[in-house]
Amino acid sequence: MAESTDTDALVLSDDPLHPANHICELCAKFYTLGWVTGTGGGTSIRHGDKIYIAPSGVQKELMRPTDMFVMDFASKSYVRKPQTHKPSACTPLFLAAFTRGAGCCIHTHSQWAVLVTLLVERDFGKDACFEIEEIEQIKGIPRGRGKTGNLGYFERLRIPIIENTAHEEDLTESLEAAMEKYPDTYAVLVRRHGIYVWGDNVHKAKTQCESIDYILQLAVQMKQLGLPWTK
Repeated sequence: MAESTDTDALVLSDDPLHPANHICELCAKFYTLGWVTGTGGGTSIRHGDKIYIAPSGVQKELMRPTDMFVMDFASKSYVRKPQTHKPSACTPLFLAAFTRGAGCCIHTHSQWAVLVTLLVERDFGKDACFEIEEIEQIKGIPRGRGKTGNLGYFERLRIPIIENTAHEEDLTESLEAAMEKYPDTYAVLVRRHGIYVWGDNVHKAKTQCESIDYILQLAVQMKQLGLPWTK
């Protein structure tokens, strides 16, 4: 067994809701949903002045708390950096969400997310966002920053889509641009890649990610049946 390091205290806790434990639990669940297969995807949680980030290139369902990277939010420097792992390529994108007040950001490689980006491109063009309305699960998505409550059944959900890049970190600029163009959004789709979803805290981010994935799957099946997404 490897010796403990001074920074292990940042990730070793009996509390199941400690970020290092929580990320491991969440990613194991996300694996069963097909969201983080083949080392893809990731999750990050902001906890006070620290950011906990799952490493890159590891099987997410097998992670341990000691695999976590920990960053100081103010300085954006690592205070814990496991030598056996690579920092997540998603880190600058997670930071974009945290800078806008998020407490948790989830990145998945959901097949439904990928398929919806292709359907939007085919039917509405590359500049279009995903739009859907009159679906009950839309009620699981907040109205937007500074607004009260969640979307209603008769309101329209809009999720922007950005183009994929060869390297994940190169998505940061277009992700931030989408956040500025759609200030009420809590998610951004990446064409042929997946989706980023964030929330004020872990519970909200997980709820929103699950709700959106349900809606994306439904949207793909609606297209198969020739049913419109909007009126």
